[in-house]
Amino acid sequence: MMPSMRGNLIVGALVVGAAGAGLYALQTRQASDSEAGPSITVYKTPTLGCCDQWVGHLQDNGFAVKETNVSEAKLAEVREDNGVSGPLAGCHTALVEGYAVEGHVPAEDILRMLEERPEIAGLAVRGMPAGSPGMDQPGGRKEPYVVIAFDEEGTTRVYARH
Repeated sequence: MMPSMRGNLIVGALVVGAAGAGLYALQTRQASDSEAGPSITVYKTPTLGCCDQWVGHLQDNGFAVKETNVSEAKLAEVREDNGVSGPLAGCHTALVEGYAVEGHVPAEDILRMLEERPEIAGLAVRGMPAGSPGMDQPGGRKEPYVVIAFDEEGTTRVYARH
């Protein structure tokens, strides 16, 4: 198995030996504080693999991710508390530096938001568009989608097109 880099943690593994038995070596390095990217907390149910893939996308792009598995009811509560309205609801909600991030928003758009600091409640991607982060498709198939900026009053606008 080739070493992989996921955000702040480098992991390498080597398995040697016959089926099910053998040597297992693991190396890790925690990034220093100066290397760490933005801290983001992701609220998700434990049943959807696409949420785990989106978390991997964030880690691959330098985010320090804290995953929190919750019930559907708790996830709805997190959304409501952070200005995410029904039509914007996706399969996971993240909180980063005072903003909500709903659904399969690309890391580049989150980083842009954190740099620009717009007066919005957050960003959302409606649905689960093929080819969005965490929704990778065989053959690299992608469908166009938009990232929506929303405020606490429910006003929305297009933030980015992909």
